[in-house]
Amino acid sequence: MKYRHSFHAGNFADVHKHVTLLALIAALQLKGKGFLYLETHAGRGMYDLGAGDVHAGGPQEAHHGINALRAAHCHSPEIIAYLAAVTRTQGPGGAHSYPGSPLLAAAALRAQDRGVCCELQPPECRALERALRDYPYMRCLATDGYAALNAHLPPLERRALVLIDPPYEESSKDFARGLSAVTQVLARLANAVVVLWYPIKDQRDLAPWLTRVAGELTAPTLNSQLWVHPLDSRVALNGSGLLLINPPFQFDAAAQRWLPELGRALGEAASGAKGTALNWLVHGH
Repeated sequence: MKYRHSFHAGNFADVHKHVTLLALIAALQLKGKGFLYLETHAGRGMYDLGAGDVHAGGPQEAHHGINALRAAHCHSPEIIAYLAAVTRTQGPGGAHSYPGSPLLAAAALRAQDRGVCCELQPPECRALERALRDYPYMRCLATDGYAALNAHLPPLERRALVLIDPPYEESSKDFARGLSAVTQVLARLANAVVVLWYPIKDQRDLAPWLTRVAGELTAPTLNSQLWVHPLDSRVALNGSGLLLINPPFQFDAAAQRWLPELGRALGEAASGAKGTALNWLVHGH
């Protein structure tokens, strides 16, 4: 596996994913009962946006992601909460560092919640362990996140939030495996809240997959999309997609308010192709 999340840390897709993730955690925490947070592809936890890695898009991608959002002065509570969480977890690197989903989730967990983050690549896992050392409710495992699903589900809490964020190095296989993992989670815990991130690149491949999702899943499934390039563009990544399975009650109504504001704040202002969409692929019964 050649992918490193540091190539794209803090970009528009990260922001879309992390605002949504923290909003889901906050919604689940409206109930006092704890839950398990389980992440399958966690990464290293903290990223240096000023790093001189010639392979990284870091500073440039963050310019149109987290940095653009900071400059936008958004008013939605979910976006404000996300920006505050990023600031709290940045550490000594300040504005030049960006916390990944494991740190953002770890900082949000309560004493009755617990988290497990899986990272297969040893150097990334060791970095994640260091990044999580101050967060007692989150632990890191050096393992294949897909293989860990059966081991950790169903949890004792009988509530779970599962983030599946694979690298999509082999897009067709990763799309199929991601959907299979969602099905696997729901077979173990029918009420689990599952988040599956996917890239928006080629509509010819994506549209049939979304049709397959709608045909195979029976749990309520909300589709959240944010794009910063035309959907038929030949750039590497046109947009960011999230399948939200079993989202909390009225989460869609809240997202209808903050998602468009988020979309307007991100990406290149001159592109003229930014947009967002939120729709149910599978309605609740």
